[in-house]
Amino acid sequence: MTAASYCVPSIFEQIPRRLDGSPASGPVTVCVPGSKSITNRAMLLAVLADGITDLSGVLFSDDSRHFLQCVKDLGFSAEANEEKRHIRIAGLGGKLPSARASVYVGSAGTAARFLTALLASAQGTYYLDASPQMRRRPMAPLLATLRDMGAEIRCEEKEGFFPFTITGHGFRKRHLSIDIDQSSQFLSALLIAAVRSPEDIVIDTTGSHGMAYIAMTVRMMEQFGVQVKTRPDSEGRPTSFRIPGGQTYRALRYPVEPDVSAASYFYAMACLLGIDVLVQGVHLHSMQGDIQFLHILEQLGCRLTDTDAGILLRGPAAGQYPGITADMRSCSDQAITLAALAPFAKTPTTITGIGHIRGQECDRLSAMATELTRLGIRCEEKPDSITIWPGTPQPAVINTYDDHRMAMGFSLIGLRSPGVVIGNPGCCKKTFENYFEVLEQAVKQTAADI
Repeated sequence: MTAASYCVPSIFEQIPRRLDGSPASGPVTVCVPGSKSITNRAMLLAVLADGITDLSGVLFSDDSRHFLQCVKDLGFSAEANEEKRHIRIAGLGGKLPSARASVYVGSAGTAARFLTALLASAQGTYYLDASPQMRRRPMAPLLATLRDMGAEIRCEEKEGFFPFTITGHGFRKRHLSIDIDQSSQFLSALLIAAVRSPEDIVIDTTGSHGMAYIAMTVRMMEQFGVQVKTRPDSEGRPTSFRIPGGQTYRALRYPVEPDVSAASYFYAMACLLGIDVLVQGVHLHSMQGDIQFLHILEQLGCRLTDTDAGILLRGPAAGQYPGITADMRSCSDQAITLAALAPFAKTPTTITGIGHIRGQECDRLSAMATELTRLGIRCEEKPDSITIWPGTPQPAVINTYDDHRMAMGFSLIGLRSPGVVIGNPGCCKKTFENYFEVLEQAVKQTAADI
């Protein structure tokens, strides 16, 4: 979408219902792209695998295209068919074709963190740059660990941020530590790259952010044939990881799950509008952390059924639901989504465990509070949480801060309150470039005459 703004169709009052408030029509059925998190992990694992890996159902978006271009710029053979959602990458068993290269990661956090760790573990010199947005996002904890590992890293402008030049010398230390309070991607990057060491690598962690994404990384490493051993803390959370040396990722035919983060906006519609929604191919056994958001929606009165076609979510009658307190550290990408539901709840909503989202595409906590206030909704922002009171959103143009999740999340408010306009809807191309087209298709399914 290239339009400067998008006026969200307000449809709540037009939805035909039975006397009990349930929708008179069948479920809204939606198809979403492949998982961004899985697509980008799978590309890096394919690069390190021994042989040709075929990835199906992949996501094509700004982030994944930047990652794929980086793979090519490093000298790997890679082919893509966007129409068939297929990528083929020829890995070299952990070797890199080029000892010198320049790569541009765009705004892709996964590409930024994963490739930084990979290149620091190589024998060569590499220049890495990023978009202005990614240049503002944190890198210092990862760079500190990589320097401790033996890499030489020269930040070209601001210390701890892109752009920088890396001269890698492999793993000169076998025992590393990393702080993941700002991003779990720091640990995922180290875990995936650690297989390049001929000896065991042990990685200790501090912080507890994003453990669902760490679990995804470990599971995918194991699917590609590499063993990871973990040691839990007193609360059962893994805080130390050992990757035995001498392992190699194996090439696979690997199907990518549908993106649960993308699906969550449509499942939120079920709650917001009191309708039934089915997203094709999404199931409870998904390894994506955002599957937990569906259980939060259950607390709001939704009913969940995992069918052969995908999870079917039935919203509460007539879109009536309570406010809740939710710790969203395991599914923080959906904090904005719950914030969009909060004005229509019967009681206040508090979202906790989300201080780290201040360092994502924008300061999402501050952005949420600012835009809810713009809509006339009372809210209170704290360092790690936000509380939102029920209210009637007023017409407004939403500033999206070039953040795809702000655009997608706040669009939900417009489905129930007229006059909500999303500024810069094209920012969704980062992960879901046809989001608003799919949203309109979903809207049309709610009633034949809309």
